[in-house]
Amino acid sequence: MNQRLVHGPAPTCHDESMKSFVIRVLVNGVALWVAASLVKGIHLADNPASTSNHLVTILWVAVIFGLLNALIKPILTIFSLPFIILTLGLFTLIVNAAMLELTSWFARQFNLAFHVDQFFWDAVLGSIIISIVSMILNAVLPDGD
Repeated sequence: MNQRLVHGPAPTCHDESMKSFVIRVLVNGVALWVAASLVKGIHLADNPASTSNHLVTILWVAVIFGLLNALIKPILTIFSLPFIILTLGLFTLIVNAAMLELTSWFARQFNLAFHVDQFFWDAVLGSIIISIVSMILNAVLPDGD
């Protein structure tokens, strides 16, 4: 007497959210890699022992970057809202650069090979590149919504 309690396929609510998370991490990873390739002051796994170590470093830095953007960036944006309004949104570049610098600090705490040399030129230019690459990739890739 073997009865199944659930009929049909398993629910996919967790599958969609996990798929969306993985896509966001990959987009962040590609955007960080492009920024590190184009900006001399952003170093991302410059001398990896192997390709797999290079990819693992990129993915871990992308996870850190995504978590900081999800948890800290909204708070920082709310506190800097007067400056964002006063500069007609241009201050968001500074907020994004701060997130990149914070990612660099956290990566150093976890001994990951990611470093941003200077805040103003390297981090701001890197945040612009990351924003453009993320915007393009998010337009092309499915987001799970």
